Amino acid sequence: MTRESESGTPIEPVYGPDALTGWDPATELGEPGAYPYTRGVYPTMYTGRPWTMRQYAGFGTAAESNARYRDLIAHGVTGLSVAFDLPTQMGYDSDAPLVRGEVGRVGVAVDSIEDMRELFDGIPLDRVSTSMTINAPAAVLLLLYELVAEERGIAGDRLTGTVQNDILKEYIARGTYIFPPRPSLRLTADLFAYCAAALPRWNTISISGYHMAEAGASPAQEIAFTLADAVAYVRAALAAGMAVDDFAPRLSFFFVARTTLLEEVAKFRAARRMWARIMREEFGARDPRSWMLRFHTQTAGVQLTAQQPEANLVRVAVQALAAVLGGTQSLHTNAFDEALALPSDKSARLALRTQQILAHETDVPATVDPFAGSYAVERLTDDVERAALGLLRRVEELGGAEAAIELGYQKGEIERNAYRIARETEAGERVVVGVNRFRLDEEEPYTPLRVDPALETRQRERLARLRAHRDTRTTDAALLDLREAADGTANVLPPMKRALRAHATLGEVCDTLRSVWGVYQPPDAR
Repeated sequence: MTRESESGTPIEPVYGPDALTGWDPATELGEPGAYPYTRGVYPTMYTGRPWTMRQYAGFGTAAESNARYRDLIAHGVTGLSVAFDLPTQMGYDSDAPLVRGEVGRVGVAVDSIEDMRELFDGIPLDRVSTSMTINAPAAVLLLLYELVAEERGIAGDRLTGTVQNDILKEYIARGTYIFPPRPSLRLTADLFAYCAAALPRWNTISISGYHMAEAGASPAQEIAFTLADAVAYVRAALAAGMAVDDFAPRLSFFFVARTTLLEEVAKFRAARRMWARIMREEFGARDPRSWMLRFHTQTAGVQLTAQQPEANLVRVAVQALAAVLGGTQSLHTNAFDEALALPSDKSARLALRTQQILAHETDVPATVDPFAGSYAVERLTDDVERAALGLLRRVEELGGAEAAIELGYQKGEIERNAYRIARETEAGERVVVGVNRFRLDEEEPYTPLRVDPALETRQRERLARLRAHRDTRTTDAALLDLREAADGTANVLPPMKRALRAHATLGEVCDTLRSVWGVYQPPDAR
């Protein structure tokens, strides 16, 4: 029986030469490290050194998260990935009435430069690559990071890492937006311009399909809607007066890795090829680095199960293998207990060991793009690309990513696919081990990691002390300068940095911008 891929195209029981009729390897593949980068963005890929091994971590207070980071580095992590709590993601201070009960729950609370100092205490910022999963207030968190580095005498050109800064996908799939799309795109372009001058090695955006996939997007939808967002960011930067090759080499991407290994490998290869052609043919980029789709991967949290959680160790290993075979530049592996609670120290360490075993005990990194020329994988790559291009064209017909978001197009398509997956799972047509097949009569007990409820009180007290001891006149003057920049056309990051240096809080900075730009209301809430 012929099965369907996650993107809805047939997966044949057998593939042969007829699956690739008219297929030209010189055009579709090229060489590793050469246009169109189907086989990878670097000539040697992992044969020289492995991918960057990141672990997404952050919970409670800055001090607690700092301890976790130090432990991960001691066990071999080569890049940190910071998880922020929901109030921080939404641009609220920990003492805002609206966020009671949420402080430190799903990530670390960062309200001011004091928290950022403590978060990275004792960590060599010029030797560790840091990724920050933050979007609407991305500029605030990046500037706090830069300020802490400056206090230690570390110049901006020595800092490496990524700030997610992908606001468009928040309107589509995740919801942690603050401002309407137009000023949000302005803020993104301002960050691009600021980093080009001050933080030249920093990846200014991580354009994310991961959260769309977690919301139910198919592989084809994931890359189509992600690349559509990327096109919108490029257009916004060009409209702000930047030259494409001045900012495009620092764009990066963020995708999911599912257990459907063959299609996931095909997805990554198709995405690289599509982006290379978009940048060279549509935007006229001339720097080969502008054509490269460099991406981080995280294993699929949505596929983790609370039932028989140890089975997630196997799922994560398969997902990680798909990411590596697909040519990822960095990888985070989920802990097996994340469907139940924040990961424990042991489960986070086991997740890291999964990557280390792939890198050092298998022969997968010994050769570049080992699936190249496979009838099955090349056909699946073509199939995913064809489906994604159709969706990308539809977004363009609707006026581009921003216009399509206002019409609810991407969100609607993803929700329909999520509903299809849910129905297939409930009917038993889609097997989920431990959930609808191979169940246990009784689950083994599990004690999850809990966040201390007293941390919210401590964080509020910390903010009160900060406000009591700062020079209020200096802080207020800096926030006024920020407001004037937001109300005009100047880049808002320099006055934002001055305000943060003067001990303005994240919430105060975001409230200043809210007062000028307003807040976004989704179409169904208007």
